[in-house]
Amino acid sequence: MAVSVTVLYHHPADVAAFDKHYTEVHAPLAAKLPDLQSYTVVRPGPGPDGSAPAYHLVATLIWPSPEAMQSAMGGPEGQATNADLANFAQAGTTFLIGGVEQVV
Repeated sequence: MAVSVTVLYHHPADVAAFDKHYTEVHAPLAAKLPDLQSYTVVRPGPGPDGSAPAYHLVATLIWPSPEAMQSAMGGPEGQATNADLANFAQAGTTFLIGGVEQVV
């Protein structure tokens, strides 16, 4: 079963610095994770009522199996990606990990 890691990035104090680092440094690091099948980024906009989104950025990474994800995250690429969070995600992150069920 495929497994997904979704990272919810809380709102940074310096949006421009966060976005620059994420785009130029962090995303290229994450894109090198072994066996990664899919990597998407969503920059949430206001809700239907105009309210501010709960998160600044949502990244979803998918691997073919839990074992592939664990191997990738435990290897040098995963360690480098995780270590980089301290360089730009000071506002915090929330990780959601689970099996992927294709609906459509």
